[in-house]
Amino acid sequence: MIEFVLIAAIAVAVVLLLVLRPFFWQRAQVGPVQSQRRLNAQIYREQMERLDADLAAGTLAQSEYAEARAELQRRALDDTQEEDAALVLKTPRRTMLAVAFVLPVAAAALYAVIGTPAALSPQATAPAAAASPDMQQLEQMVAGLAKKLEADPSNLKGWAMLGQSYKVMGRNAEAEKAFDKAGAFLEGDAALLASYADVAASNAGGSFKGKPAMLIDKALKVNPAEPMALWLAGTVAMRDNDNRKALAYWQQLLPLLAPGSQDEQMLRGIIEEVRAKAGDAPGTAVAAATPQARPAAAATTPAASVSGTVTLDASLKSRLAAGDTLMVIARVPGTRMPVAVLRVPAAGLPMPFTLDDSLSMSPQAPLSSAKEVEIEARISKSGQARAEPGDLISTVQTVKVGARGVTLAVASVRP
Repeated sequence: MIEFVLIAAIAVAVVLLLVLRPFFWQRAQVGPVQSQRRLNAQIYREQMERLDADLAAGTLAQSEYAEARAELQRRALDDTQEEDAALVLKTPRRTMLAVAFVLPVAAAALYAVIGTPAALSPQATAPAAAASPDMQQLEQMVAGLAKKLEADPSNLKGWAMLGQSYKVMGRNAEAEKAFDKAGAFLEGDAALLASYADVAASNAGGSFKGKPAMLIDKALKVNPAEPMALWLAGTVAMRDNDNRKALAYWQQLLPLLAPGSQDEQMLRGIIEEVRAKAGDAPGTAVAAATPQARPAAAATTPAASVSGTVTLDASLKSRLAAGDTLMVIARVPGTRMPVAVLRVPAAGLPMPFTLDDSLSMSPQAPLSSAKEVEIEARISKSGQARAEPGDLISTVQTVKVGARGVTLAVASVRP
């Protein structure tokens, strides 16, 4: 704010200098006017002396002398009056003081009316505020994509991207319809099938029976190492009180995480808790993946992705409710439009996540096209893409695309 006030003061001073410059210039002309007056007087004296000399020499008649002398006196009087008029001009101090007072006050009042005074508040630059997505741009982009697909319904990839966009916006009914129209395009993409399953389950009141379960099975058949599908499969098993089955899925998920990373350690903690509920000995919780298995599993994670873990501060656990939605959002630095968004149920934190091109908001600007992204986690009560007061949020981190082991700690409440 200090910098803004300083720049504004300098700008006002420059404007005042330009506005009042004519008054200072006029005052500076007084000296030259006085010098011109002395020069004119000297010229008139010399001309008068010349007339006297001509009269004495007889070269000028008395009548002509009188007429020329009268003319010189008249001209001298006229010049003196004009110069005196210039000299009586004084700097209008009252006017200058009025302008110097009114101009800054008027500028401040104008800024208060059409400017953004709230932007000077330090809170306006907080990460949460800066990270709010521009819903108008997002809606325009999605509406444009939907219009194009109406004209070209055979664009299955476009329907898949539209489904992802609707999912991020919390418009699950429309998202499921778009995924339905994507048809065969989804069959070979495990990540999209997992997103489709998540949307279908949300529209079914949180139930994974029937269509959602079938889609999860398809996703795992396409790619048994798809992180979101494994997580959803484990969640389904937990809801069915089948702890051992949930463990089986999450044990498969564990080797996909970077060895020794914090997200791997978090998942190990979850597995320990589930094993304790299942009645297994804590000491035999999860064996480390063999060195031979790790490279193969890691190869299934695309290089053009960002993965890590979302954690929830212990002081905020009481605020977490059934039906809350976790969103992991990535943006290109300097922009407000998300480039990729993961949207999953918030139950079961801490939770591993992976953002890749399958979660991109636009096929023209996939996550893989960026070198680095700003990433944040937000737990929404309404499930809407727009950030709202009461949402639980993490700080914004800037990471390279391809980063592993990123930890997004949800530790504050959006005011």
